[in-house]
Amino acid sequence: MRPPSLVALLLACTAAPAAERPVTFERDIQPILTRTGCNAGACHGKARGQNGFALSLLGFDPGFDFNAIVKEARGRRLFPSDVDNSLLLRKASGTDPHGGGKRLPVGSPAYDLVKRWIAAGTPRTPADAPTLLKIGVAPIEFLAEFKQVRPLTVTAHFSDGTTEDVTKLASYQSNDRGYAAVDADGVVKVGSIAGEAAITARFVDKFAVTQVLIPLPGKVEADDYAKLPRNNFIDGHVWDKLQRLGLTASAPASESTFHRRAFLTVIGRLPTPDETRTYLADTDAKKKDKLIDRLLARPEYADFWANKWVDLLRPNPYHAGIKATLNFDAWIREQFRKNVPYDRFVRAIVTARGSTFKDGATVFYRNRREPEELGPMVSQLFLGVRLDCAKCHQHPSEKWSQKDFYGFAAFFGRIGRKGQGISSPISGGEEVIFLKDAGAVKHPLTGDVLLPTALLGKPLDIPAGADPRAVLAEWMTSKENPFFAKVIANRVWAEMMGRGLVDPVDDMRDTNPPSNPALLAALADDFRTNGYDLKKLIRTIALSHAFGLSSSPTERNVGDTRNHSRHYRTRLRAEALLDAIADVTGVPEKFDAVPAGSRATEAWTVRFDSKFLDSFGRPDPNADPPCERTGDTTVVQALHLMNAPALAAKITAETGRAAKLVEKKTNGEIVEELYLLAYSRKPTADEASAGTARLARTDTTRRLATEDLLWALMNTPEFLFVD
Repeated sequence: MRPPSLVALLLACTAAPAAERPVTFERDIQPILTRTGCNAGACHGKARGQNGFALSLLGFDPGFDFNAIVKEARGRRLFPSDVDNSLLLRKASGTDPHGGGKRLPVGSPAYDLVKRWIAAGTPRTPADAPTLLKIGVAPIEFLAEFKQVRPLTVTAHFSDGTTEDVTKLASYQSNDRGYAAVDADGVVKVGSIAGEAAITARFVDKFAVTQVLIPLPGKVEADDYAKLPRNNFIDGHVWDKLQRLGLTASAPASESTFHRRAFLTVIGRLPTPDETRTYLADTDAKKKDKLIDRLLARPEYADFWANKWVDLLRPNPYHAGIKATLNFDAWIREQFRKNVPYDRFVRAIVTARGSTFKDGATVFYRNRREPEELGPMVSQLFLGVRLDCAKCHQHPSEKWSQKDFYGFAAFFGRIGRKGQGISSPISGGEEVIFLKDAGAVKHPLTGDVLLPTALLGKPLDIPAGADPRAVLAEWMTSKENPFFAKVIANRVWAEMMGRGLVDPVDDMRDTNPPSNPALLAALADDFRTNGYDLKKLIRTIALSHAFGLSSSPTERNVGDTRNHSRHYRTRLRAEALLDAIADVTGVPEKFDAVPAGSRATEAWTVRFDSKFLDSFGRPDPNADPPCERTGDTTVVQALHLMNAPALAAKITAETGRAAKLVEKKTNGEIVEELYLLAYSRKPTADEASAGTARLARTDTTRRLATEDLLWALMNTPEFLFVD
């Protein structure tokens, strides 16, 4: 953690509030320890502390911290009869050598407050003292100019109705310092790039967020935004955000680009040349609507979207068992083939019972076996809440505590299992998942048995004999749940638009706000209204004007990476890219443990050998789900495309595309066919001229020239990326 500046430390707290009441540990001293970084992970807050002095990380355990300061080391850290000689103050002030540097300068308000506390007998905060309910930050949102400096004000609200200015006691963090940074005093310093940043203020265990919007200088007429097409509610929300930031939308993509984008985004495969020709020749004003409807009805849709979900759910077959994993994979794909409503899909997983050989969803409980493993996985996948940090301590950037973690895990405390358990490295037996009569989850510090408790809520009422997971599923899928519909809407949006409204997609928290909150709320409401129908959600996004924008920037959106003023290009998923290569070359790929003729997106496991898929980012077979992929490009990928013998064999195969085209097509027809295959568009005049000239050269054969052109097209970004 970066140490505060000297000026910040001198202003580390205000004496006025404490002067009006006794100084106590939890309310006054712990915020100073957090503010100055004493209990940070890099200092005394790490697992074993620092030089024999350990504090709980970010003050999540006040009792532990009080004992560490007052009672440990035979009390030598404090010297009540001569307070200034207390080791706590001498180290923190730099009077004695201190590896952490000068944290509390002598005479600073923070130093004096700690001194008063020691002199008063180191009192704890009384049990009946007003508790901290929340903090508020002002302003909540503001439009900023380049290089603007603006201070924030943080107010603590207590249970007795009182408030206190804690600006100088709070700690601050920006989610993107390039747009707007914040110093230790809560002063925001805006950069010189148009965009936005979220500034988080923390006091004790409460958080508040200020949104800083930085418009691009210069004027854009309101009529320019009013004239933009509004195919559905999505467009209005996107244009409104662009107008606030002074950004402009790119022009619509070409028809061929939209056609290719729709195929790759909805079903994960390239259109054939004939499909492209037919679409480009269609003059129907509703051709885009018809295209999306046709794609959603195709069988490839289910495998492509199921392939995304198996990354998040499917276990290692050598851990959970080959038959069980195959059964789970088949079950997931069947849900997408039947277009089962998303809420039913999630309910079936959360409440699964039965045989891992017959009831596919039960394998979810074969792979993760402890409540402490299941709780955070369910919260991350289906609620977009990452609870893992709260397993050991207060979440460092959110409101979740250990009590929240174990209270949520308690929903899974009564899961029972019969049959063969896990016998790694290869598990083969059947297991039956059932509900036990009893099962408790305890708080690791207090030992208290925790009741199943929903996030942001009270313990849920679980009728006698009822499955706690069914009650959880009812709460998760209810309209009142603030997470459920938003997180899946955000996932689908990210898959189709190149970036989520919340990024990462499964990290929804106040301190990581969406780039367009109104749009995310509207997507979630529409999804619920349409019965949690994933196909309808995909259709709505695909038919928005925003989805069909060009990826080419304008002068007023070239720096935008969050607000969808243009299309954000993404690399094809590993399986979709391998299938595309097989389609373009005309030579299918062969996989172990998969029926002949299967596509990569149909594979039920990642355990078969494939250097190509490994190079392009398929999950590590030994990693536990969920496995989020990245669309990063690497040198390994480029070298593989240029040099891999397996790819060269496909291009030069006697039964491959190049060999067949040379037999039947003229040079001009070959060039056009290859461009339609790889890019889903016809070549430009210059491309056609260069291509036909290459095929007509006398120093090579038409076959070799055709293979060279095919290889060259496959090694370009236009082939590798969804544009």
